[in-house]
Amino acid sequence: MRCLVTGATGYLGGRLVPRLLAEGHQVRCLVRSPEKLRDVPWATDVEIVRGDVLDDLGEAMRDVEVVHYLVHSLHSKDFAGADREAAENTARAAARAGVRRIVYLGGLHPEGVPLSPHLASRKEVGEVFLRSPVPAVVLQAAVIIGSGSASFEMLRYLTERLPVMVTPRWVHNRIQPIAVRDVLRYLVGATSLDANRTFDVGGPDVLTYLEMMLRYARVAGLPKRRVLPVPVLTPGLSSHWVNLVTPVPRSIAKPLIESLVHEVVCRENDIRELLPGENVGYDKAVELALTKSRDADVETRWSGASTPGAPSEPLPTDPDWSGGSVYTDERERRTEATPERLWEVVEGIGGERGWYSFPLAWAIRGWLDRLVGGVGLRRGRRDPHRLHVGEALDFWRVEEVERGRLLRLRAEMKVPGKAWLELRVAEGERGGSTYRQRAVFVPKGLAGHLYWAVVWPFHGVVFGSMVRNIANEAELHKNFRKS
Repeated sequence: MRCLVTGATGYLGGRLVPRLLAEGHQVRCLVRSPEKLRDVPWATDVEIVRGDVLDDLGEAMRDVEVVHYLVHSLHSKDFAGADREAAENTARAAARAGVRRIVYLGGLHPEGVPLSPHLASRKEVGEVFLRSPVPAVVLQAAVIIGSGSASFEMLRYLTERLPVMVTPRWVHNRIQPIAVRDVLRYLVGATSLDANRTFDVGGPDVLTYLEMMLRYARVAGLPKRRVLPVPVLTPGLSSHWVNLVTPVPRSIAKPLIESLVHEVVCRENDIRELLPGENVGYDKAVELALTKSRDADVETRWSGASTPGAPSEPLPTDPDWSGGSVYTDERERRTEATPERLWEVVEGIGGERGWYSFPLAWAIRGWLDRLVGGVGLRRGRRDPHRLHVGEALDFWRVEEVERGRLLRLRAEMKVPGKAWLELRVAEGERGGSTYRQRAVFVPKGLAGHLYWAVVWPFHGVVFGSMVRNIANEAELHKNFRKS
């Protein structure tokens, strides 16, 4: 079938596309930034259309038989209104184009009780599709367990970093988690499912969140965790705690936790009869996710989606583009290492390797960013060796990769302006190679100019040592290989 996948740059969409292709479906991807799909292994096997679910979708829907709707506006202030409008627009466009089916993944929720804003919005979007003239398969899942998912990362870091766990009341609510591979199996199977209804999807285990943490610890080989109940810890306060302890920022943690306030257990299992197959148990799902994470074989991550409020404009080529000041910090260093070896160091930067200068200074900057609601430094990287355009890298976003030559990063930390960091590699005139580094900052208002004035004295230390240490790291391995 001819499928349109919205949200193809996201966690589930990026995994669904290759599985649809493997089943013989033709896939078109609707994305706001096509460049983010440039480096994915299946990029040449799909048609990519630039657009947004709030735009005119006539061209995106042309000749499409099935729409997989995997987008939501979780971070925006009026995310419920934005999601409703986007769903209604998509449903109208699908009806006009003669689409045969819409497949949507919503959230598992109880009936007859007030829902969290996040779950209420997911439910409303499903209802929009079910009321439309186009038949819809609305899958409803609770916590998804898979390498790189926000739910799994939150669970993982809370358990691993807290030998004594402070537990609010909601950790005793029952949840029916599901492995990401089973979610994807259902999404692929729903492509050919003749129905117009909701389907609850879940794994074989029903657990409390506390049991999920304790069983995670056992599967991961961690010492037994101690539990300290704190009933007064509200979902809002819990999200601040998650923001400090895990890589998941408060903007994502809050709706996730608010959803856990409800008991989310499947009320029916009809999907198992229509799409039979053995579902992965919780312990096995955790084991698979941990193996993928440890082997650096994570297909997609929650941080792959753009951070709302972060600048999205490319690096300006004209310094006068804004009609105002553009501050730069440019440095260069020659090294005896080959360009190939120097590039290995450049592309491997960040994550567990760090930034080759004053780890404490980078850590403090990351903590400060978290305190003001930013993404912080703990998002890490998906792969320890290779970077793709559009990926998150700590508190940066990869804007451009010219393999062997250029790595350009766009800042997503909270700053009064827009910032980029360029790392370039060139062949040396007399052998070896040259490393060039450029930081660019476009201030916003007086606060931006004051910010640059405050941090500028530290750049000589931080960026200066960064240039030296990157060159030294490349030469160290060169000399090691020689010996």
